[in-house]
Amino acid sequence: MSRNGAPARIAGDLRNFWTLQQLIGGRMTVTVGCLDCNRHQRLDLPALRDRFGPDAPAMEWDLRPRMKCAVCGGRRVTLTYSPDTSPKDLNKSRR
Repeated sequence: MSRNGAPARIAGDLRNFWTLQQLIGGRMTVTVGCLDCNRHQRLDLPALRDRFGPDAPAMEWDLRPRMKCAVCGGRRVTLTYSPDTSPKDLNKSRR
């Protein structure tokens, strides 16, 4: 909060926001769910990066207005961001 009680906002400061390349580099997945027909689909982040550029903002409020359900055409969607939780170094032998 700022001193006058309004939410603190830093214009032009992108350090706290994800880009498409940061999501890809962080091995994140983004799933879009349609609130009208309950269909879910994982976004193809590399394809979005190739289309909009690696520095394109990838926060929910940036992506949601561009989304439309491929089945029913609904625009009421939700986005879920998930980290990669697969075990690392699973095939390495223990010593």
